[in-house]
Amino acid sequence: RMLTRTPSVVAQVFLLLSIVLVIAIAVIQINQQQVLSPGLKYGIVLDAGSSRTTVYVYEWPAEKENNTGVVSQTFKCNVKGPGISSYGSSPGALAKPLDDCLNKVKERIPVHLHKNTSVYLGATAGMRLLRLQNESAANEVLASIQSYFRAQPFEFRGAQIITGPEEGVYGWITANYLMGNFLERNLWRTWVHPYRKETVGALDLGGASTQISFIPEDPEERLNSTLQVKLYGYNYNVYTHSYQCYGRDEAEKRFLALLLQKSKTSANVDNPCYPQNYNTALMMKDLFGSLCTQSLRPVNYYPNQHVNFHGTGDPGLCQEMVSLLFNLTACRDREDCPFNGIHQPKVKGNFVAFSGFYYTINALNLSGQFSLDDFNSSMWFFCSQSWAQLQFMLPKFEEIYARSYCFSANFIYYLLVHGYNFNAETWPQIHFQKEVGNSSIGWSLGYMLSLTNMIPAEGKLIQLPLKPSLFAGLLVFLTATALLCLLFLVYLCVVSHHRKSVPRVEHVFIPE
Repeated sequence: RMLTRTPSVVAQVFLLLSIVLVIAIAVIQINQQQVLSPGLKYGIVLDAGSSRTTVYVYEWPAEKENNTGVVSQTFKCNVKGPGISSYGSSPGALAKPLDDCLNKVKERIPVHLHKNTSVYLGATAGMRLLRLQNESAANEVLASIQSYFRAQPFEFRGAQIITGPEEGVYGWITANYLMGNFLERNLWRTWVHPYRKETVGALDLGGASTQISFIPEDPEERLNSTLQVKLYGYNYNVYTHSYQCYGRDEAEKRFLALLLQKSKTSANVDNPCYPQNYNTALMMKDLFGSLCTQSLRPVNYYPNQHVNFHGTGDPGLCQEMVSLLFNLTACRDREDCPFNGIHQPKVKGNFVAFSGFYYTINALNLSGQFSLDDFNSSMWFFCSQSWAQLQFMLPKFEEIYARSYCFSANFIYYLLVHGYNFNAETWPQIHFQKEVGNSSIGWSLGYMLSLTNMIPAEGKLIQLPLKPSLFAGLLVFLTATALLCLLFLVYLCVVSHHRKSVPRVEHVFIPE
């Protein structure tokens, strides 16, 4: 009897053990799996502005949130020399300045990822003007960039001239993205859409154009004059307008052309916005070579003729002359039409002012948020300084910028107050800033984010505690063991039952 009981106990123990092990291995395999990020993806955007080109390197995890990459800026490089629109007559000369930055970029991105890294070049108002002025020259510049990038190890996705509204909307996307208005991390460290978070408006001042973008209050308004943007699974209706020729550099050319027009002599012209005792000689073609000033050309225009400008540092007269750059009568006092006859809804909420806005405010020794009174008094004080005094006031002194800050400040005042209808009450809602964290505020990050909607995400890689082959082998072995034990126990039961049912024959010994 003991002999049949022992195998039965052993089989039961093996059966239980096999079942326990199958469950344990399955639970461990499911619960202990690690989700490995498929690593980082990289993208390169060249912001080809009117005055210079900047190269940005962005990176993001290869898995995405609701179809949009979670992108951060990891490197920025300013290309030496002027903007690409200046190469209209010599497009071949573009390669050398680009090389310096591209060589640094190659070091920043792992070599094995070079061929999968997309490069985009977006050109803004400088090239928009060149295309209007001389389309074939603009096309040659773009073609020379195309051929330059074909020889690079990256995946070139094309050089394009972006429209004013696109530039405005991409700047708006960048500002809101960096401020966490589209995504934020919750307690569980996952990305979620922020609850009831308001977006901010964006004010961008470039060299050749300026943009205003925001979500208007009135829902009706949203349908007539807005662009629809979809990000992280949500739709936004953004009002945006780009004013060509109202960038800082082009506005100043128009201003100098206006002074020349009003001057009695073309040889010597007083400039109330230049600092006292500052003198400079500019060539006619520097002022009138642009499409923005063509209509102001004097009858006797000689491109190489010099004009001497003499700074008088007169803040009151400077402001009066700057106001002439804005056509405030085209609107005939309609509230939703600030200047140049352009319809604009009432400004609402907080705004971020970047690029040229930030640099001018910084030169006035202001930063962040401040009142309109503070701005006006700083501007008046700055504009009253002589050229000699300015050299001690500015943190970084470069003649070409230093002489023009007073003009820029007055231009910004007119653009924001008389152009966009900001007032003493709404002015403090403007934050003047250059970057958030380590990322620059500008259109290029927004451009990259919009384009990542088209960049396919890679699936997450799952690392299991046991290799699939080992896991499958163990499962088969343990299941087979359990089945064998079960069959053996059934067999023992059948044998035992059979023995009980056979009738016993008793041998009776009868003594003889």
